[in-house]
Amino acid sequence: MRTYGRLNGTWQVVETTEDGYNDMVYATTLLQCLKLFLGESPFYAQYGIPAQTSVVQQVFPDFDTVKTQLQFAPFFANLIITRVPAATPTYRVNLTTNQGFRLNEQVSQ
Repeated sequence: MRTYGRLNGTWQVVETTEDGYNDMVYATTLLQCLKLFLGESPFYAQYGIPAQTSVVQQVFPDFDTVKTQLQFAPFFANLIITRVPAATPTYRVNLTTNQGFRLNEQVSQ
């Protein structure tokens, strides 16, 4: 399995490990989905959050974030996405892979 993720403005390839684990592929995809706008992907229109609409309406997209968390939760031992107080939709992603690796990342639009 393969996905692409932005790291410092450049696209990086993330693939299944030699041991056959896809945890980092799913983690990268999750982080990219939280950066997507809802309906932005031509292949996966159900992924993303309506950030622009949220900023205009002054309502955080918590429902869509919970929906994204539920879509990705089966791929990890633990996954928690919480809102961070900020002017734009910003979320903290805490996840534990099936191998025990912990990731704590802040994602914003």
